[in-house]
Amino acid sequence: MLERVEIETFLALTEELHFGRTAERLGLTTGRVSQVIRKLERYIGGALFERTSRTVRLTPVGEQLAGDLAPLVAAMEAALRKAADASRGVTSELRVAFLGEGTAPALLKAVALFGERHPDCRVEVREVQLSNSRASLVDGSIDVLIASYPFDGMASGPALITEKRVLAVGSGHPLAGERSVSVEVLADHPVVQYPEVTSAGFKRDRTPDRTPSGRPIPKGPAGASFSEMLTLVAMGKGVLPVGEHSRLYYPRPDVTYVPLHDARPIERGPVWRAGNTAAHIGEFVRAVADTAKRS
Repeated sequence: MLERVEIETFLALTEELHFGRTAERLGLTTGRVSQVIRKLERYIGGALFERTSRTVRLTPVGEQLAGDLAPLVAAMEAALRKAADASRGVTSELRVAFLGEGTAPALLKAVALFGERHPDCRVEVREVQLSNSRASLVDGSIDVLIASYPFDGMASGPALITEKRVLAVGSGHPLAGERSVSVEVLADHPVVQYPEVTSAGFKRDRTPDRTPSGRPIPKGPAGASFSEMLTLVAMGKGVLPVGEHSRLYYPRPDVTYVPLHDARPIERGPVWRAGNTAAHIGEFVRAVADTAKRS
C-alpha cells in the first residue's frame, strides 16, 4: 500500500512540476521530495516524471496514475469531511455563489448570520462568472446566487444591495469630463454588450435597444467577461452602464465612471431555481433579508 506522504507528494508534484515548489508547499526538503518520488517509481516499476535541468514533465504512466489517484483522494477527503461534519451535528450543505466582486462582502455577512442560526448546515462559498452563472443554478452545482436583477426564469429577492447607475467610458472619451449625463446619451454612442449567454431580461435592463424616449441605441462589441467589457470601454469601442460600486471594485486609470442622473437604481440579491424549495434555501433568503435590514 502507498503511504499518505507518497500520494500527497506525487499529486503535489503533478501540479507544481517543480521539486523546489513542491517541497515548500508540503514543508519538506527538496531531497525528501526526490527520495519519495524515486521510491514510488521503484514501486511502480517505471518513471513517473521526465526531469531535465529546466523542466519536469509527467510521463504517460505518471499521467495515468495522477488521473486515477486524484478522484480517489478527493473522495477520501470528502468522506473525512462528511464524518467530521456529522460529529459536529452538521447534517446538510448549502452552496452559495457570488457574481462580481461587489456582491462578496454582503454575501459573507448573510452567510455569517445564516451560520449562527443553522450550525447544522455547512455553507460553501464560491465565485461564478457571467459565462456560467445561470448554468451553475440550472445544473444544481450551486443553490443560491447573489447577483443583479433581473434574472430570467429564476426566483429572486429581497434586494441585498441597491446602487446607483453610472456610465463607464474611456478616460479620453468626450463624456469623461461630465459631472453627470442622461440615459439618453446612450443613443449617441455604441454600447458594449454582455456575453450571449447572459439572460435576455438582464441585457434589456443593462444594455437596452432604445432610450426612454424611444431613440435606438447602437450596439458595440460584446465581451466575454466584465473585465473584458471594461477593456473594450477603455479601448474606445463603446460605453457601458454599470453599478456605481464598479468605481470601488474595478478602478482603472483608463476608465472613468460618470453618474447617470436619471437612471433607475440597480438591485442585487439572492437568485435561485424556483422549483428548488429546500428549507435551507428559504432560511438563507431570510438571513439575506435580515442582513439587508441591519445594513
